[in-house]
Amino acid sequence: MKQSEIKDLSIAELQEKLSQLKKTYADLKTAHTISPIENPLQVRSVRRSVARVATEISKRDLQ
Repeated sequence: MKQSEIKDLSIAELQEKLSQLKKTYADLKTAHTISPIENPLQVRSVRRSVARVATEISKRDLQ
């Protein structure tokens, strides 16, 4: 998810997206632990998306 897409979302949408991304990240990590997934770079991509969304939420809370 790109930063420009994240900025267009509301706080409620960001929190919903964050919970979805965290669930996806946990599922990918579990699947990769059990047996290597086809594209392990997916894990890094989802982790970074979680960080981007969380950063945007905290930035808006400070304003």
